[in-house]
Amino acid sequence: MTSNNDREILMRLAGEAAEIAALPAQEQKRQMWRDLNALKPQRPMVMIDQVCWNEMNVDDELTLQCEDKECRRYEDELRRMLYQWRHFRVDMVVEPFIRVHKAVSNSGLGISVEEDIAVSDPTNSVVGHAFINQFNTDEDLEKIKMPVVKHDAQETARRLEVAHQIFDGTLEIFEQGMDPYLSVWDPISVWMSVEGALYALVDRPDYMRELTGRMVRGLTSMLDQAESQGLLCHSQSLIHCTGAYTDELPAPGFDPDCPRTKDIWMFGLAQMFSTVSPAMFEEFEIDVCMPIFERFGLVYYGCCDPLDRKMAEVRKIPNVRKISVSPWADEERSASEIGKNYVFSRKPNPALLAWDDFSEKEVRQHLRATVDVCERHGCPLELILKDLSTVRYDPARLWRWADIAMELAGAEA
Repeated sequence: MTSNNDREILMRLAGEAAEIAALPAQEQKRQMWRDLNALKPQRPMVMIDQVCWNEMNVDDELTLQCEDKECRRYEDELRRMLYQWRHFRVDMVVEPFIRVHKAVSNSGLGISVEEDIAVSDPTNSVVGHAFINQFNTDEDLEKIKMPVVKHDAQETARRLEVAHQIFDGTLEIFEQGMDPYLSVWDPISVWMSVEGALYALVDRPDYMRELTGRMVRGLTSMLDQAESQGLLCHSQSLIHCTGAYTDELPAPGFDPDCPRTKDIWMFGLAQMFSTVSPAMFEEFEIDVCMPIFERFGLVYYGCCDPLDRKMAEVRKIPNVRKISVSPWADEERSASEIGKNYVFSRKPNPALLAWDDFSEKEVRQHLRATVDVCERHGCPLELILKDLSTVRYDPARLWRWADIAMELAGAEA
């Protein structure tokens, strides 16, 4: 039972969120994201995500006061949202609801991570990893299991009841299904280490084909189970840190009680493939993952991996709409390849906020170069600042970055 004190804290925060969510600006921003995702942008869009929240607390704005663990999760979510709205809102949308996640369990593919960890800042969740290779023999392939997806309806009902007790009268309740993470190579990079996996691609390509084939069969089974049980998400607000609003989804025949993969976005990535050839990228990522890609309504592709030399392969992904342009990509080449056909999803370099001295001039030049190259090539543009490990405990750096980015995007003051 939620204590009166916890409920009062959450109702107050939810009330603030509801007032913000009711502002006309929210629907205006949703429409701007729809226009961008339709490749008809009003202007470049700006988002900030994956923030070093351990360095952000100013005047106890983020200090949790609830006692109950479940309440503290809601409180943390609301405080971060309100903080971002106050200090670096850029083109965020504040929704008039609180998401309550269905109690879905997924047994996974059967492998746990074995690693050594190095910690530099104990308050920061970003740590160093040294992964141990667990795939050396043919027998090791048997470690991969088919996932089992289950729904604990009783636990979901309990979560919804608690949420209604807390938020009724302030925020609506949105029952949130699975938003599946479907990378093949991110898991392999932690099961084998990046070095181990790259060597195996060269030395044991048949072994890696078998490994990835088993993974894709497992992920496909997971999606089939989630679909058949009505456990997938729908009506996404975000896809990989960017606005997911679109008039193209869901697909005809949509049933909110039983969403399908073709009703939603997915994002794909092969970050450890930054240095492999386009031919290897096509064979071991595009061809391998095609059974997954082709199921979804729209696809956001890429993350930190530079794709400027692999666009011929990326274009083979059905329904790909947004393409990541990482700090390590050549922007001129990326823009010439992307043109007006996809969203140029630029990831500005977060290192500019981590130097000893913060240079607004460097930030402005960095962002101006992106805006200029996209204007020359007619690219629909979004600026997505993410992967912020540190701002040197100076949150104002992030606030100022947001102001500069919105100015260069042509946003009204």
